[in-house]
Amino acid sequence: MEKQSKRSNIINCLNLFQGDVSLNRVRSFKVPGPNIVYGEIIIQFLPGKSMPRKPASVQLHSSSSVDSDTGKGTLTQEVLLKHGNIDKGMQNEHGAKVMWYQLEFKVETHFGTPGVLVIKNELKHKFFLQSASFQVYNNQIVHFECNSWIYPVRLTKQDRVFFSNTCYLPKQTPVGLLELRKEELTRLRGDGTGERREWDRIYDYDYYNDLGNPEKGHEYEARPVLGGSESLPYPRRLRTRRPPNNYDMHTERRPRVWFNMDLYVPPDERFSQKKRSEFTSNVVRAAMRFVMPETRSIVNKESSNFESFDQIHRLFTGDRGHSVDEKLVKLLKQKLPDDLFKKVKEVMDEKPVEFPLPRIATGNEFAWMDDDEFGRQMLAGTNPTVISCLQSFPPKGENGVKSSIKKSHIERNLDGLSIREAMNQWRIFTLDHHDYLMPFLRRIDTGNGVCAYASRTILFLRDDSTLKPLAIELSFPGPSPDEEINRVFLPSPNGTEAALWQLAKAHVAANDSCYHQLINHWLKTHAVVEPFIIATKRRLSVMHPIHRLLNPHFKDTIQVNALARSVLLNAGGILETTLFSGEVSMELSSSLYKKWRFDEQSLPADLIKRGMAFYNPNRPKNIELLIEDYPYGADGLDIWILVKNWVTRYCSYFYEDDDSLKSDDEIKEWWSEIRYIGHGDKQNETWWYDITTRAHLIETLTTLIWIVSALHAAVSLGQYDYAGYPLNRPTACRKPIPSEGTMEFAEFLRNPDKYFLSMLPEKFEMTLGIAVVDVLSKHTADETRLGEQPSPEWIDDEEIHKMFQLFGDELGEVKERIRSRNQDPKLKNRRGKGGIRYEVLCSETSSEVRSSDGNLRSGIPNNTFM
Repeated sequence: MEKQSKRSNIINCLNLFQGDVSLNRVRSFKVPGPNIVYGEIIIQFLPGKSMPRKPASVQLHSSSSVDSDTGKGTLTQEVLLKHGNIDKGMQNEHGAKVMWYQLEFKVETHFGTPGVLVIKNELKHKFFLQSASFQVYNNQIVHFECNSWIYPVRLTKQDRVFFSNTCYLPKQTPVGLLELRKEELTRLRGDGTGERREWDRIYDYDYYNDLGNPEKGHEYEARPVLGGSESLPYPRRLRTRRPPNNYDMHTERRPRVWFNMDLYVPPDERFSQKKRSEFTSNVVRAAMRFVMPETRSIVNKESSNFESFDQIHRLFTGDRGHSVDEKLVKLLKQKLPDDLFKKVKEVMDEKPVEFPLPRIATGNEFAWMDDDEFGRQMLAGTNPTVISCLQSFPPKGENGVKSSIKKSHIERNLDGLSIREAMNQWRIFTLDHHDYLMPFLRRIDTGNGVCAYASRTILFLRDDSTLKPLAIELSFPGPSPDEEINRVFLPSPNGTEAALWQLAKAHVAANDSCYHQLINHWLKTHAVVEPFIIATKRRLSVMHPIHRLLNPHFKDTIQVNALARSVLLNAGGILETTLFSGEVSMELSSSLYKKWRFDEQSLPADLIKRGMAFYNPNRPKNIELLIEDYPYGADGLDIWILVKNWVTRYCSYFYEDDDSLKSDDEIKEWWSEIRYIGHGDKQNETWWYDITTRAHLIETLTTLIWIVSALHAAVSLGQYDYAGYPLNRPTACRKPIPSEGTMEFAEFLRNPDKYFLSMLPEKFEMTLGIAVVDVLSKHTADETRLGEQPSPEWIDDEEIHKMFQLFGDELGEVKERIRSRNQDPKLKNRRGKGGIRYEVLCSETSSEVRSSDGNLRSGIPNNTFM
């Protein structure tokens, strides 16, 4: 009984994680009698909507008393939502009216505890149901955390059902809830037919067949369908079932307006009104600051290139204003949704918002040119998960072609070591963007206005754990498949060789920027997670403890991914415009998905695979970093072990042993659907876990939570400080590195800085890239941090409060450890020439992470927030 009590308390505690808005307080109930259930419901009504004249109604299903006619829990009579009270203390700042209703249900003596809330909306418009709570005869309070839009029943044709915050494994489900549990999952899966409408709550899978838009012309012709084929595998996305495009039956029809925020996602997956408003404002302000002025320069036929470094610097420090050409205003009115155009007009009229200079350029304007900073960012920048320890010298590609980098190129810079000694001491590292790019380079360089190479960068680990760049190799396909055209560049303190070295570093940075956004950010933390979310909604009841554990980590991801397909990833979209990979970008990500393995996404597995760590049973984490001062690795391992401890404790309370897990049919169906449908193109891989042991379940859940929280934070937070400054991380190069004896080389010799600037993207593309990074770096008010405590009112048992508090306390200890590391002068990689400390895995709370410029740099979000 004691164990069951503890389990029940943990369930209640975990329920607090779910949803955007929680009940701030439980008002005093009357003391109920044996035939009375008292309750209250909190509802938000949209701004501008009148108070309801025709009320909604509520019913309750018993958990334990069964209606013999329906096989479901006994259902109370309807109680109408009438005479609500406006709650000024919870008033929504965006104008929504927050109202609470007190309810009284008359029930039979044997009714027991309510387990399901049924609500019917007979109004003309939707409303947002925040929460409900009910008190029964034994003074037990049953909470329902809803946080969902309730649409009129004339549209949905069915009432809306919510389960209480008590969790049950399938075989432990109270008899009154069994049929309701099955019925709700069936409803969420749908029947696979019909175009999705705003009010539908259906989760199903589809291929990426919505990226092209051939109706707009050749430039936007249909992109290949990703997923469902051996040549172009991809994770599945949420199905919308829009009709096919008139010009290509394989392409789904796209919306006709720009930046459509109303693409179908189920109501429970949408941004809150507050986040939607903040996100839209961030987009408009960034566009007005960075992009609109360059649009004017295009209209006025001004120079498309930046003429000096100072001109780029003034993007952030100069007065750029909000004026917009009248022709452009008319075009925006035609193309933008009404609410977004209204926001544009509002921003045009307001005082321009200051956009800070990215921190890489604040302390030292030319920190981006420094070789040590170039190497440090591979360990502690915005893309610290690619660098690896070189296993053999010279490097060799998958096609067997050896690198052109020779011993003579680098041996003089190994601090007195020979290449063999340095390799034996694991002191040679590489940033390798070679093999995956080579098959695409001819297509990328054909008529795309860019010049791309595949790069290899070789670095040496000094005694102080900093990295010294030794050589850069830039490659292009040769006349036959087994030939390459290679050039090797070496660091130099000054002169022509130093200027050529800077050009080579820019090409490496462009490679790394593309890999960062397309692969490490989009593919590995957004796209691969979406099938897990869909399967969780379809196969795990909201009463299932694993659903409750994962759900807060999945918040907003489906909405973010839908927006990404709409404006970032689509044909002619922002990534095709700004990244050198252009229209082959998504095909490139598909080629790298072929190598993706879920079992290698855990941090320890990833570090060991890249040679950045090795197994050591004598260490607390059984793993030892090769570079002790590897900020991402050191901080990440601390976070990983705490998440795993939390997941282990959690799972152990619900599953006593492996046999109890094997008897869980919902988990079996969930995992099977993830493997055979959500990631169906990889279903025959042998590395999939067999989820029949607690150990495999714990590893799976820990990996998932790691991906959407800490890994996403590592590649997303702090982007503005590095990628917001295009000199530090250009997204494309338009010119090759000139060779002696050519006209280009003569141009380069006349003015190396001017040649460098002409090699970078044009003004419009460059400023568009800055605007995107700015938006992706902004935090919004309703984000929750990893381990952040829920409100105390939801934790009814002090023992449970302490148990849950343990995870937060441990994260607090890690936070202090990270702060201490950042203060240690011996750990030079934790802050660079720009004075940027490594803080992205510092687990601060929401109140601690507010920055003056609105950019998010620390405090691990619970989910893939953007």
